[in-house]
Amino acid sequence: MIFSARAEYGVRLMVELGRAQIGHPVSLKAIADAEQLPLSYLEHVVARLKRAGLVRSVRGAHGGYTLARPAASITMDEVVAALEGAIAPMDCFVSVRPDRVACSHEADRGRTCATKLLWTRVQGGITRALQQTTLAELVAFAEQGPRSEQQRGGRASKSKRRGSDTAASAPVVA
Repeated sequence: MIFSARAEYGVRLMVELGRAQIGHPVSLKAIADAEQLPLSYLEHVVARLKRAGLVRSVRGAHGGYTLARPAASITMDEVVAALEGAIAPMDCFVSVRPDRVACSHEADRGRTCATKLLWTRVQGGITRALQQTTLAELVAFAEQGPRSEQQRGGRASKSKRRGSDTAASAPVVA
């Protein structure tokens, strides 16, 4: 599943707001400059986040945007849902209710879609990952900045030293 630029920009915007001092609004221009994002697009993104109750606007000379609640209480499923709508790994998925999905192909053949189990599991995995990730975690990760190989756990792995790239080696997140 590929999330849109709107979701990426929205998460980056939220991280910038999370990094700001509590009670100090941040202008969209400052966020656009810090993240090298188009200001006009951020205006649309922040409007969706505001409608979802995730951010607040502050008017005035020193106005801007703040988080509507603490970063630790904002999960990424809320942010992505505000920006993307329901998470559907396939175009044929339609929401029946928040905890159920239906495949639009089922009506075509009158039987259960053969791949529904797979795509339901994919959807569940993505949803769980987003629900288990808070904005506070992303802010903390961003605050760490790039770390050296030694800080990540010592030496580079043998496969890295030899220059090979095997599927068995775990990716390093920096």
